Amino acid sequence: MADLPPPVQGPTAKEKKYDRQLRLWGATGQQALENSHILLMNSGPGVTGLETLKNLVLPGIGQFTIQDSAVVSEADLGVSFFLEEEHVGGFRAEHSCNLLKELNPDVEGHYITEPIETFATQPDAFKPYTLILVTAPVRPEILAKLSAHADASLVPLFYIHSVGFYSHFSIHLPPAYPIVDTHPSPETTTDLRLLKPWPELLQFAEEKTSNLDAMAHDDHGHIPYIAILLYYLEQWKKEHGGNPPQNYKEKTAFRDIVTKAARTNNPEGGEENFDEAVGAVLKSLNPPEPSSSVKDLFKEKECVVIKQDSPSFWVIAHAIGLFYTKYGVLPVPGSVPDMKARSADYVQLQNVYKSKARKDFAEVLESVRFVERTANRSTQIEEKDVEAFCKNAAHIKLVRGRPFHVVQPNESIKWADRAKAIVQNLTFPDSLVPLYIAFLAWDKFAATHDQDGLVGAQQVPGETDAETDAGKVTGIALKITDDLIKEAVATLEEDELETIKSQVREFVEELVRAGGGELHNIAALTGGLVSQEVIKVITEQYVPVDNTCIFDGVKSKTAVIRV
Repeated sequence: MADLPPPVQGPTAKEKKYDRQLRLWGATGQQALENSHILLMNSGPGVTGLETLKNLVLPGIGQFTIQDSAVVSEADLGVSFFLEEEHVGGFRAEHSCNLLKELNPDVEGHYITEPIETFATQPDAFKPYTLILVTAPVRPEILAKLSAHADASLVPLFYIHSVGFYSHFSIHLPPAYPIVDTHPSPETTTDLRLLKPWPELLQFAEEKTSNLDAMAHDDHGHIPYIAILLYYLEQWKKEHGGNPPQNYKEKTAFRDIVTKAARTNNPEGGEENFDEAVGAVLKSLNPPEPSSSVKDLFKEKECVVIKQDSPSFWVIAHAIGLFYTKYGVLPVPGSVPDMKARSADYVQLQNVYKSKARKDFAEVLESVRFVERTANRSTQIEEKDVEAFCKNAAHIKLVRGRPFHVVQPNESIKWADRAKAIVQNLTFPDSLVPLYIAFLAWDKFAATHDQDGLVGAQQVPGETDAETDAGKVTGIALKITDDLIKEAVATLEEDELETIKSQVREFVEELVRAGGGELHNIAALTGGLVSQEVIKVITEQYVPVDNTCIFDGVKSKTAVIRV
């Protein structure tokens, strides 16, 4: 009995529960979710904020807190699935929190019923939270305070606005927000290095293609296509001054050579390995050159000069930059695509690539340790982080976070370096920038109109007099449009400008007609969009929206703009 192997361990209850999402963002992503504490500052009808939280509670965030001083009314029951008749007269935050917790016992929920005006002024009010969601309407001074907190503490901030058939959300990320695991498509992750092979890879190809003409049919039909391509590349180089195929014409000619090398009299059947080689010519015979964004990353000031408090991302990026400077290539990822080959040959080929990947990783890790010692860093970077960076080096992404527009009552909106790009987008057919301008005008109206008799409460456009409010909001929106075009120093044709202003008017009228109300289907969809981006930000995987997303529920269309 002592010689028996240990029993095979099946998946844990937690792994079964979160199986599908673990396939998406893995154990590290799930751990990041469970370590998060999300604050929702809920205003207005509050439906979109709760729908967003629902989509975060289900996959298992660690904690959430709802700040909402509203009392449940009969109107709330018609738009929110998280409230019931017996909740009327109670605090919306309390009852929403209790019902959300029922969706996932693993998640801890809290609520705050203190008004936002006093809650936001407390010292360290936002300190416990790793991410903040705030829904419109919210007073500009509070949104500005939140934006300042996001800048100072590097805590991501989401501003969400849903009215009628339309919605938008904006993300305020840290100034440097790097993503190592961007999950690129599998077709783009294969790096075979056929134009820059290392000795072990060339040796493998020579072994598998020796005595090619006299090879038995079965053996000939099972040569890994990588070895086939390397063999004929060497033949090509001998006849072309040591150069590989360098343009489309030459690659096509090379492909014809490989095509003709396949045997047509093979009684064992077709030579799929040669078909694979032919299909890989155009996509695999390219220099292993990093993208311009990756090369630019190595030139960033945070990457060039490493300090004692530099984040681990920049330390590893610096080390990989040294590797690229030395060899002109990035570390080998080590993965090999599936192909027709004998199992033993395929495993041998895998080992060739994995061995090279381990060697490259070891060299990068040595550079990381040297940089750590030189910069006198107090903590060591884990090897798994360096390894993950090496595997994904060709697809890392740096998002330069920037604040979104916080509309101030007595200030015009500044578009800065984005003015020209936004105006160019504004002139596109079916552009959603006019809708974004309408939302900004909506915020401007709310920032300058208070509800009678209610301290701190903003008047929502269309809530009392839709026709009058529509005229006021339209005037604000048209001025924003004129200021934008003037700031961009752009000249538009008269009919083009009138078309844009007509679109702005239409969007404003529809927003005001809604009277600040949220349609549950639009709120649910917007909550899905926002929660998806929240998960990207928390797990630091995939590439998040940069930085504003607009949704037109009438045309079922989305657009992303950077403001």
